[in-house]
Amino acid sequence: MRFGLIHRVMTEALAVLGLLALLTSGELDRALTIALSAALVGALLVPERWQQRPSFRYVGTLAPLLILALQLVRLALHGNALTIAVEFAAALQILRLMTRRGAAHDQQIILLALVHLIAGTVLGGGIAYGLCFLGFLIVAPGALALSHLRREVEGNYQQGARDRTGLPVDVPRILRSRRVIGKRFLLATSLLALPIFLFTALLFLAFPRVSLSLLLLNRDRSERMTGFSDKIDLGGVGLLRENPALVLRVELPNLPASPQERIALYLRGTAFDHYDGRSWSRTDPHALPAERLGNQIRVRRFYRPGDVRRMLIDLEPIEPPVVFTTDDTVSLTLLPRSNPLSPFPSLTRAPEGELRYVAAEDRGLRYELFTSPPGQEPPAPLAHPSRYLQLPAELSPRVAELARRWVGDARDRRQAARRIEQELQRGYQYSLDSPSGSAPQPLEHFLFESKQGHCEYYSTAMAVLLRTMGVPTRNVTGFVGGTYNRFGRYYTVRQGDAHSWVEVYLPDTGWTRFDPTPTAESAPQRATSLTTSLRDIVEAISQRWDRNVVGYDLKQQLSLVQHLEKNYGELSSGEGWLGRALRQPRRLLLTALGLALAAYGGHWLWKRRGRRATSSEQTEARAREQASRDARALYRQLEAILQAQGLPRPPGVPPLTHARHLLALGHPLAPEVLDLTARYTAARFGAATLTPEERARFQQRLKQLTAARRAPRAAPPPAPTARSSP
Repeated sequence: MRFGLIHRVMTEALAVLGLLALLTSGELDRALTIALSAALVGALLVPERWQQRPSFRYVGTLAPLLILALQLVRLALHGNALTIAVEFAAALQILRLMTRRGAAHDQQIILLALVHLIAGTVLGGGIAYGLCFLGFLIVAPGALALSHLRREVEGNYQQGARDRTGLPVDVPRILRSRRVIGKRFLLATSLLALPIFLFTALLFLAFPRVSLSLLLLNRDRSERMTGFSDKIDLGGVGLLRENPALVLRVELPNLPASPQERIALYLRGTAFDHYDGRSWSRTDPHALPAERLGNQIRVRRFYRPGDVRRMLIDLEPIEPPVVFTTDDTVSLTLLPRSNPLSPFPSLTRAPEGELRYVAAEDRGLRYELFTSPPGQEPPAPLAHPSRYLQLPAELSPRVAELARRWVGDARDRRQAARRIEQELQRGYQYSLDSPSGSAPQPLEHFLFESKQGHCEYYSTAMAVLLRTMGVPTRNVTGFVGGTYNRFGRYYTVRQGDAHSWVEVYLPDTGWTRFDPTPTAESAPQRATSLTTSLRDIVEAISQRWDRNVVGYDLKQQLSLVQHLEKNYGELSSGEGWLGRALRQPRRLLLTALGLALAAYGGHWLWKRRGRRATSSEQTEARAREQASRDARALYRQLEAILQAQGLPRPPGVPPLTHARHLLALGHPLAPEVLDLTARYTAARFGAATLTPEERARFQQRLKQLTAARRAPRAAPPPAPTARSSP
């Protein structure tokens, strides 16, 4: 694997992970997020040879200054400081990826990626951030090590360092080299993420999370996750049944081992009392602060001992920010959803029982609903009854005639409402593409001509028909659904589960729910497929992450400690060896300490033995190297003597070949030269060594050769094909 390529890939991976942690935080609007993502892809595709051009150097210098000036102007025009800072940080990273040159720029990229990851911790902290954080831990050690190594290589080149051949350091050749790093290096640096992760996890468990978003996020978001209409218009309807957007999660207490796959929850959002012949609205839209006691909110009354915990709701951000309840809710308790130190949101209450919330952090709402035991709550008196009997002026008399025909001889309001409900369920067809929406009188067209429509037609028809009989009614919108998520053990409510039904005021029970929409169509929708299962898994993981990581607080920390204490008590009460050991913690601690010391001692002895072996090998290597140097020095003296005698060794002729050639020519010094050359060859290239005595005898024989008479010049031996240097 090429050093430069691996370094580039790991550095770019860190940059991408940091930017994803920032872009998935939801701080930036969708258009800007898409633009920055496209720019990031373009920056990664810029060839490395282009980055060396002077034009890219100018871009890398001037573009950050221009963007900084633009952001300062926006800040001076009262733009959001945090959003401007996030945009600048993302743009700066993209520019650096596009124009980087050398290790210094790579280290800037790594630093910016770390800053982005920290910013993502504050701004988001969701499951996407968790995946980015995990990837960052795996890639960061290797990227940092390679960046430091490249910085050292380039630093040595700039300082004029030379390699062992005496040539300047060749940086491009090193970057192309496949011998600098290998699979073991990548594996070792990736495994460093394990102790880092364990240390981080211990710190996380020891200190409950305190988010800086308390200081930075006290503002409204420009975009919410899903929509919820606060107006019923029979002339227009979206394909809500096709929208899988998650709205809320509902946890029910005491679920059986095999819960029902689908249940009807009827989570009430808002109600309408005025119908103008085409749409519903509220006569009195004014809202007042909801009565509260700490984190308890009064719906009918405050909590009393004996009230039943009905369900726990985890509501995603929604527009308008309606708090959904059941029709029998008496009170609700707010719970921290993400930041345990964030203040509880303020709630307002509208005349039709609608609750809305305003939170400092627009991250949805988490709350519990409480109901009273059946039969203990007297019905609330009906205020302004005429408001719930209002009818549009242009309503045809045949609507009242139809109501009288359907009600027949019903004895009371409940029976009358039940008969109209049954007639609508039996005689009409559910359809999202009803032709009645374009009619001048959509309700009458639905009742007498098309006889098909969506839930809002059914609820409107029943409410109006009962009003012609003098029965107070109102139209209610909310969510009917609940589809069980077996991975998270909660019921999921999606935007496709939006529904409309009727509340009828009965003297004995007060406002009572009726649903005239055909049952098969008002049930929560679900598609069974592999994609659905994967979606349920992701949603369950996201919920656990939000609750146990993002929302980790002192209460959860104490619960974890109590859980550990409970498990320890159960294990210590056992009869096995583990139970006996846990009942004597001092002995267990001493035993563990002894085993640790023994393991450390064994490891120390093993390393010491290895160091001894290594030291012995190094000593032998140094001895061989010294013997080779001594042999080369002696042979250089022999060559000088042969040169003085007129017997120089031609270039390219090995020493032993030259000595044998002299012997073949019959030179009188040849036997001595051959013997000395053989000793030199064995000492330099073989396993033989020259002892001090042998070196002394070699020196003595050289002196004898020096004193010898000058012999006739021998013919130079032929040059061999191979060359060997002394």
